[in-house]
Amino acid sequence: MVDDAAGSGGKIHSAMDRRTFLRRSGLAALSPLWARELWGADKSLIRDAETADQRNAAGVRTGFRRRRPSDADWPSQASWKRLNEEVDGNLVPVNFPIEACLKDTASTACQNLMRNVHNPYYIADQPGLTQTLGWVDAWVSKPSVYAVAARNAHHIAAAVNFARENDLRLVVKGGGHSYQGTSNAEDSLLVWTRPMHDITINEAFVPRGCKGEQVPQRAVTIEAGAIWMQAYDAVTTKGGAYVQGGGCTTVGVAGLVQSGGFGSFSKHYGTAAAGLLEAEVVTADGNVRIVNACTNSDLFWALKGGGGGTFGAVSKVTLRLRELPEFWGAAIVRVRAASDDAFRRLLHYFVAFYGEHLFNDRWGEHARITSDNVLDLLMVCHDLSTEEARKIWQPFLAWVARSPGAYTIEGQPILGSMPARHWWDVEWRQQNHQAVFDLDQRPGASSNNAWWTGDAGQVAWFLYGYESLWMPASLLKLDSQKRLVQALFAGSRHKDIELHFNKGLAGGPREEIQATRNTATNPIVLSAFALAIVGDAGGGYPGVRGHEPDVAAGRKARQEIHKCVNELRALVPNGGAYISESDFFQEDWQHAYWGSNYTRLAGVKKKYDPTGLFFVHNGVGSDEWSDDGFVRRARTRK
Repeated sequence: MVDDAAGSGGKIHSAMDRRTFLRRSGLAALSPLWARELWGADKSLIRDAETADQRNAAGVRTGFRRRRPSDADWPSQASWKRLNEEVDGNLVPVNFPIEACLKDTASTACQNLMRNVHNPYYIADQPGLTQTLGWVDAWVSKPSVYAVAARNAHHIAAAVNFARENDLRLVVKGGGHSYQGTSNAEDSLLVWTRPMHDITINEAFVPRGCKGEQVPQRAVTIEAGAIWMQAYDAVTTKGGAYVQGGGCTTVGVAGLVQSGGFGSFSKHYGTAAAGLLEAEVVTADGNVRIVNACTNSDLFWALKGGGGGTFGAVSKVTLRLRELPEFWGAAIVRVRAASDDAFRRLLHYFVAFYGEHLFNDRWGEHARITSDNVLDLLMVCHDLSTEEARKIWQPFLAWVARSPGAYTIEGQPILGSMPARHWWDVEWRQQNHQAVFDLDQRPGASSNNAWWTGDAGQVAWFLYGYESLWMPASLLKLDSQKRLVQALFAGSRHKDIELHFNKGLAGGPREEIQATRNTATNPIVLSAFALAIVGDAGGGYPGVRGHEPDVAAGRKARQEIHKCVNELRALVPNGGAYISESDFFQEDWQHAYWGSNYTRLAGVKKKYDPTGLFFVHNGVGSDEWSDDGFVRRARTRK
């Protein structure tokens, strides 16, 4: 059932409240757009202001409550001025570009937003925007009041100290890619790491304090505001090496590492978290700490998959560099079945084919099983030539071809490899007529500002629902394949299912599985052959006339997504979920995300952030706070 009241994002202040605050603080001249009359959306999408006031009043009686701009004890103008001086003039009032469209969709400012809102580089350059604009009945993207546009760890520390000393809601944003809204919060102070994007390659890195315990190795140090396209350009295109990161090029480096982190080639290289050698992080006490296997090792472990924005604000990470193979390639095939029975036979053959030929560290990415009986394959291969890849797929294509009345291959299959060094090389792709990237068309934009065309739909989307489930490799055994096929077929009657083979590590190298075992990620990933993902989204933003999210369609889609995944859960009742790609309303999220690791993570949280300064939805320790992170919940006696 859809819970209309779940997750609100906190109290809504009227435009008059905001202007009153600005007059009191003397800062109105800094930002004429601060007078936010946020939206007139469906009340199920947002919390009514009166209800919020009642909850906050109750919070005063039952527990600690963070301050809001409408509170009398909100920091004074002089206090904000001192913070600005401490961060070298990098405190900025947060502009909210969507506000122009809330007022007048025909305005020049709104039209400028409409032209750019599907460009992830534009969004990332705005401290008040996020790539996901919201989730029906869950959350809506809202800007902070101020942002510290941090240039170094000391700027971050100043922001952390200010938030702690003034009882403010603190938010950390690098890439701003969170599906669950963890990088935005109204009435908050934002640590914005976007300006920090330096990347340095070290040929003989040894973590601090580990001399004599670890041998020097090639590594790359990446600041927290960098995204993976920048990292791949420096490490692979220019450097001829590889760093395990994310598949989506505009995801923030630091955030992905803290969530566990999978990329297209994780079946071979493991997770991004497993490649972390060292991090610099500002903890809730304002200290800038170096963490690695030899120094602050408990916090180091927690940062490897324990969730971003939870244990501190990471300012830089150092990751292991890997050897680059000669080739990477792809297998793109779309097969349509003429009937339900034919589709079941196709699924059964593919599952068996995958188990025999593709269940290894050479093949990643996904298969999409659709409700209209299409098997849509978009897979990538590691260190295989074109001839080797085509030989592997020949039996599958031959099987399909033998039944022309039952199956149709739509479009021309793509089976081939290319030099791995050019995988993220925008210029090389263009020269070889591979139209795989969308580009940032803004004047003066870097020619390397690119994102996969297949990821374009995620930019400025408004989620309806999203769920994931790890599928154990035991389902590939001959006596289990029939049950797997039945569940996939039954689920696909409700919604399309994607099996992401690179997000299950079973079949990968033993040493990479062991490295991920030493992270905080749910151990169930080690024995999973794939992560099943089911989701749906639309566009728009509440209150923007003519561009409102379709709430009815969203609620219906969420129900169908849940029915679909429940068909798989009947087969895998304890399959967990991947924190970055999961349901906002995830049940038992503590164990779904981290399994047996949660108790240890909770201990690290208590040690380094005992007052809960760092809060994110469904993050470690978040169950001690109200849904918006402003009010400490009353402790329940057991």
